[in-house]
Amino acid sequence: MSKTILLTGATDGIGFETAKKLAALGHTVLLHGRSESKLQHAKEVIEASFSGANIDTFLADLSQISQVLELAEKVKAKYTHLDVLINNAGVYKAPKNLNENGLDVRFLVNTIAPYVLTNALLEVMNEHSRVVNLSSAAQAPVALAAIKGQQALSDSAAYAQSKLALTMWSFELAKQWGTHAPSLIAVNPASFLGSKMVKEAYGSEGKDLNIGADILLKAALDDQFAGVTGRYFDNDIGAFANPHPDALNLEKNTALINAMNDVLSRLNVQL
Repeated sequence: MSKTILLTGATDGIGFETAKKLAALGHTVLLHGRSESKLQHAKEVIEASFSGANIDTFLADLSQISQVLELAEKVKAKYTHLDVLINNAGVYKAPKNLNENGLDVRFLVNTIAPYVLTNALLEVMNEHSRVVNLSSAAQAPVALAAIKGQQALSDSAAYAQSKLALTMWSFELAKQWGTHAPSLIAVNPASFLGSKMVKEAYGSEGKDLNIGADILLKAALDDQFAGVTGRYFDNDIGAFANPHPDALNLEKNTALINAMNDVLSRLNVQL
């Protein structure tokens, strides 16, 4: 059965490879990107490769929470039901670490934007829907001050902390939602895949991107993941695994959610 799937960061890397695989299976794929030209190129390549591919495109800069909300509204205006949301978009480096509001762009894109988008799209998902959050094996304890733009971090520290923060809210939201809601999991697609971020961080070509795309495909569609919520899948070992201990700490998860809500309040956003 064809599903409707929104995939953020779909114009290159793991996202683009995943989009191609989803289109090949006949699913309706909603591509998100922050470059109109890249979005159109991705759409054209997929449509040329797979006859009858059903592709839609949505433009948004995820470092701007107002655009994240607009993205959700545009999706809801066109689609009454969403089967899968894959929060794949992420950044390792930014031209400027802080935006005009004094907030860390790495945390905005990697942690807060998917939190806002997931909550904003909840009304068009049901208990059979899935939310797949692209985490990482690189995780480090989160400095709440950094999320609020009050502590400077290196690129590697911000990336690792933002990915743990994503995993933490995945666990906490899954707990809050319960069983009569979309399932929500965090996935480490595998270490050192050949994405733009790996090349930026390590100067390495990395491993085959299809390793990551294949696990996102499974997380979105396979029965192995049906009804599984509040879990972490580590593709380095090919199995569900314990997350970083902080993601199992109710006090730390609550503090993280509160810190993100403080940031959103500063931006006059209420979920």
